Amino acid sequence: MASCAAGAGLTGDRVRDFVIAVNELLTNAVRHGGGNGHLAVWRACGAVVCEVTDRGSGLTTPRPDEPERPELDEPGGWGLWLASRLTDTLDLDSGADGTTVRISIRIPGTSGRGPDALR
Repeated sequence: MASCAAGAGLTGDRVRDFVIAVNELLTNAVRHGGGNGHLAVWRACGAVVCEVTDRGSGLTTPRPDEPERPELDEPGGWGLWLASRLTDTLDLDSGADGTTVRISIRIPGTSGRGPDALR
């Protein structure tokens, strides 16, 4: 994942942040989404985008617009919070047929315009 992010134009801490965020989403898909999921990564409009989809039963409670940081001694609840803090956007759609989470992180020095998808 790091080489994919770097190849798309991310550097330094932004690569690390993206990799950690993707890892958290994949961990959630395995733990809470039925044991597997689908990962897609692409570059679009000056950002690296990742989407993780699972076929679990969905979130049991709605996710707040601005999630609170879990208590330090909480064993869970960190994945979406970390992903939202380490990336520029996080969109979540969850229901009885599964959950899809899409994150994006801006590539430094890009305008954010134009079709540059590498899907």
